[in-house]
Amino acid sequence: MKEKFMKSVVILLVGGMLTKVLGMLIKIIMSRLIGTEGLGLYMMVLPTFSLFIGIGQFGLPTALSKLVAEKRKNNIKLFFSILPISIVINLILIITIILIAPFLATTLLHDSRCYLPILAIAVVIPFTSLSSICRSYFFGKEKMMPHVISNLVEDIVRLSLMIIGIPFFLPKGLEYAVCYIILSNVISEASSILILILFLPKKIEIKKEYLIPKKDYMKESLSIGIPNTTGRLIGSIGYFLEPILLTTTLLYCNYPSKFITTEYGILSGYVMPLLLLPSFFTMAISQALLPVVSREYARKNYGYVKRKIKQAITYSLIIGIPITLFFILAPQIPLNLIYHTSEGIKYIRFLAPICLFQYIQSPLSSALDAMGKSKDAMTATTIGVIIRSSFLVILSLLKIGLWGLLIAISLNVLAVTFYSIKKVRKYLTI
Repeated sequence: MKEKFMKSVVILLVGGMLTKVLGMLIKIIMSRLIGTEGLGLYMMVLPTFSLFIGIGQFGLPTALSKLVAEKRKNNIKLFFSILPISIVINLILIITIILIAPFLATTLLHDSRCYLPILAIAVVIPFTSLSSICRSYFFGKEKMMPHVISNLVEDIVRLSLMIIGIPFFLPKGLEYAVCYIILSNVISEASSILILILFLPKKIEIKKEYLIPKKDYMKESLSIGIPNTTGRLIGSIGYFLEPILLTTTLLYCNYPSKFITTEYGILSGYVMPLLLLPSFFTMAISQALLPVVSREYARKNYGYVKRKIKQAITYSLIIGIPITLFFILAPQIPLNLIYHTSEGIKYIRFLAPICLFQYIQSPLSSALDAMGKSKDAMTATTIGVIIRSSFLVILSLLKIGLWGLLIAISLNVLAVTFYSIKKVRKYLTI
């Protein structure tokens, strides 16, 4: 059992490293092709994208992975019981996005150029939802290779589309280039789904009765998915509101719109991706941890669960501490190497120690989901969003530029991490 867990971690770690490199390469090429202003525009739309992606998934991937890992149900029936829920939710979201896109762009984001990229989100959502559900099946079976290969193919396709398409659309305007970047996810996600299908067992027997959704399967999936997606939704809403609250408050304080867009682009496009670079490691551990904790917690094997969670946190800190020290002492090196800029050095030095706590959030959250305690993860997220949004507005009114946002982010990370630790200790009496 231990050997299988470590094998899953290693596969996900290697895949995560390659995916992270490709992801960084995609961001580098994108930032160089569309510039700081274009990157700022993309980052203004990205929270909206993340919000609707979170709603579209509705926590169903986590539910499917957990239920498959517990080995109590027919997996084919389970998949076809979850699929109709996903389809209905996605149809509702597509209609909603089309209706509210003008309001989001002009009234909330204060930039009409966001309209087309927001509309593009409606096209992408069904593909990302189906891709996530397919991946979760393999997670539940503790087969990590399909996930890794599909991710790599997806990123390679995205990278190719960026190089080919952005120079063509950029002369038409930044909004068209950003819209294209978002729409490129349709082809990349479709390629990922195709790879996952190829990894399915060759002798799957699909009977007619399997295609009929089972009410008890749907009910149990929703009982897991609803609190999970509510927590993600609350987090996405906070992320969605961030540029809106920041822009509105700083404009009220007489900061120029270009200053806000540029500085927010530096923070969101340069600083945060660098600081969260080690997250591929903690994500690999978390993804491998979920099926193991789900199965063993259901069997009441609490001692094993405790050891695995402690192990996950220890590994996260082992990789996180050296990187944090590097970012504090020499932030100019990765900035110049990757982005050919020195902008954001002061932001990196401030946030680096805080992100050390961020690195251990993922294993803790995964453990809570696996133990069926998604409501506590939701509560942690809610507390964090309230703290972040409130302090963002209050501190921005002090006219300290983007520093109000940085302090609000720090308080959010600390609050969520310590609350999650408290709850995990409670359920396992660590």
